Formats: sequence, structure tokens, C-alpha cells
Amino acid sequence: MKIHLLIWLTLVTTASHAQVYSDKVVGKKHIALEDSIKSADYPYVLPIWGAKATKRGYDLPYSAGLNINYLWQESDLTINNLEVGFNNGPQYNLDEIVRFNQATSTTNAVNFRPDVWLLPFLNVYGIFAKSNSSTAIDFGIWVPDATDAWSEVFTATTKANFEGTTLGFGMTPTVGVGGGFIALDMNAAWTDIAALEKPAFSFVFGPRLGKSFRLKNEQAVAVWVGGFRVKINSGTTGSLAISDLFDTSNFGSKIQSGIVKVSEAQANVDTWWNDLSQLEQNNPVNKAKYETANRALEAAGKFLSGAAVAADNLAAGTVQYSLDKKQTNLWNFVVGAQYQLNKHFIFRSEVGFLSSRTQLLAGLQYRFGL
Repeated sequence: MKIHLLIWLTLVTTASHAQVYSDKVVGKKHIALEDSIKSADYPYVLPIWGAKATKRGYDLPYSAGLNINYLWQESDLTINNLEVGFNNGPQYNLDEIVRFNQATSTTNAVNFRPDVWLLPFLNVYGIFAKSNSSTAIDFGIWVPDATDAWSEVFTATTKANFEGTTLGFGMTPTVGVGGGFIALDMNAAWTDIAALEKPAFSFVFGPRLGKSFRLKNEQAVAVWVGGFRVKINSGTTGSLAISDLFDTSNFGSKIQSGIVKVSEAQANVDTWWNDLSQLEQNNPVNKAKYETANRALEAAGKFLSGAAVAADNLAAGTVQYSLDKKQTNLWNFVVGAQYQLNKHFIFRSEVGFLSSRTQLLAGLQYRFGL
């Protein structure tokens, strides 16, 4: 089953760029700096109203930037409405019989983000990213017996690798006073992966609250805390080769073993049902057990039968799928820090943790005036 396509979910466009912002200079020890900012002529076209902001004592960053970021991320996934078919045959819903022991994707990505300050308190940017990702899926097919006890009839562990290309755009409203700042980063992105029928859409929202500390000359250190929220489109469909997913050395034998177990379970359920009296068969509890068992056994039988046909020619076998998916947790917590060498060069790092997603980010930014 190519539920590995969920990997694209972890190619989230984390953290836009270094935390630069328009800072209102305040405090007696910064009077000289405030006066120099107010008296200087603002030489750039952007941001709009940049000259007015400096006249009011706002220290503005250079209006344009080039950002390069490296991202590592690991994320758990939740899968629903799973339908699977083989060799372009009928697809069968497996929600009732499939159980995931693990569904985790890991991504290594590099993204490039050009940005400009459109307004003194609004930064806009583009996103261009390349990623290499892998997804580990450990799942089993389970069926019930006559006592409504469920047992595993087929299990598989798969790992797939993918490359993705991401394009998107975003904006970051900010406000800063006396070195303290609030930034509300948000972006929309589309990730193209060959195994998906259409690019995957994601929306990221990352509020951050931090403080910058001035050092000598233009050097500064900033630290912040915040959140990271990812929203993805829920529907995914696609097709993949069986040989790209499974260890084919024992795939056929595991399928045949599963078919035997399903047949035995069906025989036990039928025997139990036929041994009931007419009154017992009309009992709603017994009827519900019988219908549930038959429905699950039928789904497992169709899935395994389709897999068996595909296993006869693994080199040409394919899996078609349709599913809804989501991040196990939309939010996680982030902490970050950066070092500003001067107003041109900024180095940044950030860590995300808690909940079911962990991420690391390191970036370099170069800024200049427009």
C-alpha cells in the first residue's frame, strides 16, 4: 500500500527567515541612536512609509533579503478513509481492518527564500525548496473471530524514499519595541512529488515572541519562543510500484499465509453462526457480530486476493490508493536563537519539539537595501 505518499506532509515550510523586524528604539541609554535614526535620510524605496517610520524612531532592517535554510523534520501521521487496489483493479476500503503500528516520515530539505519589507511592519517572501524524504510504515491487517476477538493475518513494514519540489509564498506581520518583538509568520506552499497525482498543499502558521539584545556596533543576539502549526489538504490519491514498497523476497508467501488465515477465520465465524438457534441469530448483538465479522473478512479477502495477483508479477505490480490524512498533532512548540554579525549577515537556528513532530532548522540570511 502506498500510504508512504504521506511523506510530503512532513515537507512543511518551517520558519520563514531570521527574526528581523522594525524596532522602536526606546530608553535613555539609546537616545543617541534614536536621534541619529530620526535625523538620517532614509535612502531606500522599500518599505513603503520607511522614511516616515525612521522619523518616528524605528530602526528598520535592510528592505530585502536572501535566505537559505536547512530543515530536518520527523512527524507522525494519522490515516483515515484508506482505499487500496492492485494493478488498476477495484479499490477496497481498509479502515476497519488496517492498524498502523508506526507511520512516521523524515524529511531533509533545503529552502531558498527571497523576501522584501513591503511595509515597515509587513514582510513578504517566496519559497523555493528541494527535499529528500523517507517514510516508515508498519501496519497489519486484522480480522475478528466468532467471539469478536481480532487477530493479525498479515503484517508488513515498508520504507520509501522520495524527492519533492516546493513552491510557495508567505508573509510575516511583526511589531518590535525596545528589542522585544512579536512575529506572526504564515505561508502557503505546494509540494510536487512524482507519486502524487497533483501537488500537495500546506498552510503554516508560526507565531513567535522574542527579545533582541544589542552588542557592540551592529552585532546582536536574539532569542524567541513560539508555536508551529501545519494544516494540509486531507485527500491524497496515487499509484506506485509494489517493488518500491515491500521486501519482495517473501511478499508472496506472506500474502498466501494471510489468505489461509482469513479462510480459517471465515469458517469459524460461519460455524458459530450456523450453530446458533433462530432466536439467537435474531439477537441484535449476535447479528452485529456476524455482520461485522463478514464485512471485515470480505475486505481482508479482497485485499489479499488482489495482492496475490499482483505478487505473481512483482516487477509489473502496482498499488493504487486513496486516503485522507492529517498530522497527528497540528501544533508543536519551538525555541530559537540567532546571531547578527551586522545588518547584512544573520545566522539562525531553531528547534521544534513536544507533540508528535520534531524539527531542527539552521539558516543564513543576507540583507541589502532596495
